[in-house]
Amino acid sequence: MGVDAQYGFVVTKDAKSREVAIIGAGPAGLFAAEIIARAGHRVTVYERMPSPARKFLLAGRGGLNLTHSEPLETFLSRYGDSADEIRGAVEAFPPAQLIAWADGLEAHTFVGSSGRVFPNAMKASPLLRAWLRRLDDLGVVLKTRHRWSGFVENNELSFEKPDGTIIVKPDASLFALGGASWPKLGSDGRWIEPFSSLGVASEPLAPANCGVVVPWSAIFKSRFEGCALKRVALSIGASTTRGEVIITKHGLEGGAIYALIPLLRTALATHESATLAIDLKPDMDVITLAERLSKRRPKETLTNFLRKSAHLDPAAIALLREEQTPVPENAEALAARIKAVSVNVTALSGLDRAISTAGGIAWSELDNRLMVRRCPGVFVAGEMLDWEAPTGGYLLQATIATAFKAAKGLLNWLDERQ
Repeated sequence: MGVDAQYGFVVTKDAKSREVAIIGAGPAGLFAAEIIARAGHRVTVYERMPSPARKFLLAGRGGLNLTHSEPLETFLSRYGDSADEIRGAVEAFPPAQLIAWADGLEAHTFVGSSGRVFPNAMKASPLLRAWLRRLDDLGVVLKTRHRWSGFVENNELSFEKPDGTIIVKPDASLFALGGASWPKLGSDGRWIEPFSSLGVASEPLAPANCGVVVPWSAIFKSRFEGCALKRVALSIGASTTRGEVIITKHGLEGGAIYALIPLLRTALATHESATLAIDLKPDMDVITLAERLSKRRPKETLTNFLRKSAHLDPAAIALLREEQTPVPENAEALAARIKAVSVNVTALSGLDRAISTAGGIAWSELDNRLMVRRCPGVFVAGEMLDWEAPTGGYLLQATIATAFKAAKGLLNWLDERQ
């Protein structure tokens, strides 16, 4: 027996190693596989797609945001209603450890101006290649084109593969099948039914970090699709975020929208629409703005006046006209409109392009090791759990942290049965 110097778990001798199945080859599944293999167990990862970590690779195309450098207590607050459940996992595997792990794969991370942490290469593919080599060195077996189709007897697992069905009988299993966003990349939420058939309760899967649907006028949509509203503030009720949003033919996309999705989802659950207020000049108070708007010259068009006096671009000016009432001529009323343009949100965008998923297996169904209470030896990690987080490094951090917690829980459970 020995103890892993990096993570502190007991390393099992060959004679006592067990067969462990990991279902899902995304970040959570691969990280759990690494931890369990380091402990000396024989690990097989089953993935229904032809290759692993497809959504991970997609996320890295625009710059792989690994985690965030802000203080841990601030970091934990980003998880909202899920903070209590996620807190223990992230505290046990905090951003500093994720950064050290990535640097160990020669990712050579750096902190961007926003505090977000990226690998020097920015992309996910170099890190994934190094990661897969490490897993191979640890003896982890990756079996692609194996779609999990359900439980059999005694937590045995059924898989569909191109040449037929196989039954696998591991000593323990860890599920990391993701949520249901970007289903064409592998996570389609089909795991809900097999778990439900065993009485395991789940919260409905719903899009998170997604766009919103707004019924734009035909003119606005045709002229401004793809344009950005930069340096704006968005509010629903007392909650406000700042950033940039993109006008789409269906509505709005962007980081400033993503942070408000939980509140918008709640509002839309009880009403046909929700009102989003957009402040087009968040760095200027309404009194100062009204003073600027009081100096309009005779015969000057409203468009030119707003462009010069308020420095609004054509998309922002057009947005003022999207409200049902005419744009006010009075300086005070016009300033108030610019500071709070009302946008009618009628729905969230679908799961097919959402960055992540809300909902999943209820926390009450799991013990403190992330083992399913009804299924001893079955553990769950990642987006299969009922939590959500904004973009900015919080998604991947919690995904990896829950994988670490579930993997250590599985190791502890196996040790109890030596």
